[in-house]
Amino acid sequence: MEYNDQIKNRLKRIEGQLKGVIRMIEEEKECKDVITQLSASRSAIDRAIGLIVSTNLVRCMEDENELKGNDKETLIKEAVDLLVKSR
Repeated sequence: MEYNDQIKNRLKRIEGQLKGVIRMIEEEKECKDVITQLSASRSAIDRAIGLIVSTNLVRCMEDENELKGNDKETLIKEAVDLLVKSR
């Protein structure tokens, strides 16, 4: 699989966001503010998943086909399922 610097940098930013949320909780910040930051983190994770899936989808499906000998229709269904799961 290909995990380029763009993906790694996104994940590092998410890590920073989550550390910030932990700090907010330790500082007993308002619930609304904590939830807002958690929601932003979740959205960032969803975008990272989408980027990973879109970057590696063809490769992932090709690898699966080689391992399992799946037909094209099965690969397409699995690809769609993977995209749906990532949402």
